[in-house]
Amino acid sequence: MDAATSPATLVVTGAFALAFIFGAVANKANFCTMGAVSDIVNMGHWGRMRMWLLAIAVAIVGANGLAAAGLIDLSKSVYQRPTLNWLSLLLGGVLFGVGMSLAGGCANKNLIRVGGGSVRSLVVLTFLAISGYMTLKGLFGQWRATLLDPVAIDLGRFGLKDQSLASMLAQAGGMAPKTALLALMAVIALALLVFVFKDRRFRANPTQWMAGLAIGAVVTGGWYVSGHLGFGENPETMEMVYFATNTRTIESLSFVAPLAYSLELLMLWTDKSLHVSFGIATALGVVLGSLAWALASRSFRWEGFASLADLRDQLVGAVLMGFGGVTAMGCTVGQGLSGVSTLALGSFIALAGIIGGAAATLKYITWRAEREA
Repeated sequence: MDAATSPATLVVTGAFALAFIFGAVANKANFCTMGAVSDIVNMGHWGRMRMWLLAIAVAIVGANGLAAAGLIDLSKSVYQRPTLNWLSLLLGGVLFGVGMSLAGGCANKNLIRVGGGSVRSLVVLTFLAISGYMTLKGLFGQWRATLLDPVAIDLGRFGLKDQSLASMLAQAGGMAPKTALLALMAVIALALLVFVFKDRRFRANPTQWMAGLAIGAVVTGGWYVSGHLGFGENPETMEMVYFATNTRTIESLSFVAPLAYSLELLMLWTDKSLHVSFGIATALGVVLGSLAWALASRSFRWEGFASLADLRDQLVGAVLMGFGGVTAMGCTVGQGLSGVSTLALGSFIALAGIIGGAAATLKYITWRAEREA
């Protein structure tokens, strides 16, 4: 097989191209989940949140549409495993939400800022990657594996093969799995679209609604690239496998664990067992896509830390995001877009934790600032 057309090459190339688009669009539209929560908490403004919810709706329709057509198998994703590690998902989500509020943005936002010239965000991402790697394979990982992950619910005991809300609906309502999937997908997506577009200001802002559509489409594209183009027969073992993914199964965009794997690759570059993966390619693609837009729009600016207190908060936030993102199996993009698009129960738990942790921390930061004023 030609190396240029091998499944692994297609996955890495496709992931980079999708993430490049994501980075450019997110930079232009100021796409940021933490910023969206902050807008609501501090100003009662839902514009950026509507953009994010639109991306979710598109991703849900796209991912499950591909699954219904038989092009991908979402049940193979890590989000759909039949063991529901609810404590890890909830606590990890809360800690990630706290961390992104202290750091002024999630992993995705800091990747975008690096492309825009932020040295501060480069430092944040470095500490996030170290913390994430420690949670995957180091000291933090031991805590996660011994204290949090064992607190779980085996959904198989209830006759469920995965975490999909559609599977639960099918079992509870006696429906065919495909019918339940399409019905649930339609109801959730329609509800989100109605909420998003009922606001006149949002409808009048093409930058935001086009960005929401584009980002949702990119997440859908990620599932297709890894789950269809990257699914094939391993020439060495003759088994059907998913190529070039760190989880060894179908993936879409997520940034915490991929940043940890990026750090590992850079540190162990001569280890021939390590290769650029889907996740690593997406992290690089977001930075370069953001850089391309920053240069084209002449918005590129070098940025550092404002003060020692700023440095402290950013680093604490980075460590919390690294631990929380791996523990919750994803960030605002990994769980909030990719995970939720699979309709996995655990993804909604993690997302609730992220938003709750962020909102509480933002309120505390505002209270502290008012008290010190």
